[in-house]
Amino acid sequence: MKEKQRLSVSEVGDVTVVRFVDQKILDEAKIQQLGQELFELVETDGCGKILLNFTSVEFLSSAALGKLITLDKKVKSQGGALKLSNIRPEIYEVFAITKLNKLFDIKEDEVDALAAF
Repeated sequence: MKEKQRLSVSEVGDVTVVRFVDQKILDEAKIQQLGQELFELVETDGCGKILLNFTSVEFLSSAALGKLITLDKKVKSQGGALKLSNIRPEIYEVFAITKLNKLFDIKEDEVDALAAF
């Protein structure tokens, strides 16, 4: 697994835990790179169980949400599972407004999310 610039990746059992390096995921170039790194986890590294931990994320643009939707499709097409955790209330509100809280399996914290795989 090659080093990521926008992500901090670790393994907990057979689950790939991803934390975001950036607090504000707004810049188009960074979002493109972020998407590429997330997609590589599935396409190149063969990760099937992925947990995205949003602890450090303060802002998330709609373009970044698009990358998450694409990631979800890629993971599911490989028979894997994607879960999200530690989402701040103000970011969760965006997921709720866009009904993405129904698409994504969102857990309160990393422990709950890991237990749900």
